[in-house]
Amino acid sequence: MSTPENKPTPIIEVINLQKKYGRINAIKGISFSVGKGEIVGFLGPNGAGKSTTLRILAGLISADSGEAKVCGVDLAEGDGEVRNLIGFLPENNPLPDDLRVIEYLNFRAKLKGLSGSRLRERVKISLETCDIERRISERKIGNLSKGFRQRVGIADSILAEPRLVILDEPTIGLDPHQSAVTRKMMERLKGEVSFLLSSHILSEVEACCDRMIILSHGQIVAEGTLNRLQEKFITKTKFEVVAKTRKINIKKSIRSIDESCELITDDPVDLTGKRRFVFTTDKGEETAVTIIRHLVNQENFKIFEFQINRPNLESIFLRATNENWNYFDSLERKIK
Repeated sequence: MSTPENKPTPIIEVINLQKKYGRINAIKGISFSVGKGEIVGFLGPNGAGKSTTLRILAGLISADSGEAKVCGVDLAEGDGEVRNLIGFLPENNPLPDDLRVIEYLNFRAKLKGLSGSRLRERVKISLETCDIERRISERKIGNLSKGFRQRVGIADSILAEPRLVILDEPTIGLDPHQSAVTRKMMERLKGEVSFLLSSHILSEVEACCDRMIILSHGQIVAEGTLNRLQEKFITKTKFEVVAKTRKINIKKSIRSIDESCELITDDPVDLTGKRRFVFTTDKGEETAVTIIRHLVNQENFKIFEFQINRPNLESIFLRATNENWNYFDSLERKIK
């Protein structure tokens, strides 16, 4: 059991970080941490402060105030040292079109301080981890599809065995197969490497991240695992039942278990008399399960299908950012 004395140092530790561009507050005193081996989704609408934060953590720009540490090293004091511990893929990753993939990765490996057999080994491993075949590695980057160009950028980010990899929109514009390559890469390295992943493709984040941090207007508005965020932002549990019965009968049966349960949808499924009933309860998923079991055991009507609809990350994202967004929108209108 960890104690404050022996608790491992977080890979990322951010305390009251702030950054302005002129009169615009891009980051307004955010604090968070990322543990060893974690994959953390870093989410938010456009202009929320995500890319600014990632660029600070990558050592590309400096914060105005606050602390940002990577592997225990303060970025304000040892950014050169920190860069050796970080792999970074920016949203718009510039790649030289006239170099072959293998030439580019060899060049980048040398810049990262690799040489000799170590360089050859790391280039080989990075190519394999990102599913870049030898025939692709011999092609010029300018002749590659967007998906393969993105793989080259990711391969570059993991060349020097970083302890932290920061990925800013790594799958934007990619097809599902190409996106799956990024997920597989993170799965292979999970536990050894920590990932901070910024993406607008929330289904991707939901599929691969251990935890999410949601920003809006330079502030953290939500943080936690998907289950924790569901508990915090979704107050009602929705469930569906496809049955052949009258509405009044199923409502009466359900309210014998939960008087507050509400019917929100009642639609025909086909011409046989089946109907899809959608209910909500504010008593949680356990109550929804109890209701469904109760209905299945009833003899006066037959249940054909049932399911509990768990809220996805998109629903949580919208709820988490909506209140903050409305506040700043009304503030801007007052100023105008």
